[in-house]
Amino acid sequence: MVQTKKIVLYLLIVFVLYTIITSPERSADLVQVGFEGIASAAEGVGEFMTELVE
Repeated sequence: MVQTKKIVLYLLIVFVLYTIITSPERSADLVQVGFEGIASAAEGVGEFMTELVE
């Protein structure tokens, strides 16, 4: 089972690297969308905590 997880992890890493190398613009767009989502979620949590305190 451990070997299977290692193989899947290596395949995932190879796939990500291949995607970045073959289309860096698209990869950059996906990373930007991901970070915007994380920032939006953090902002929402911050607003929620602020409302709890008030």
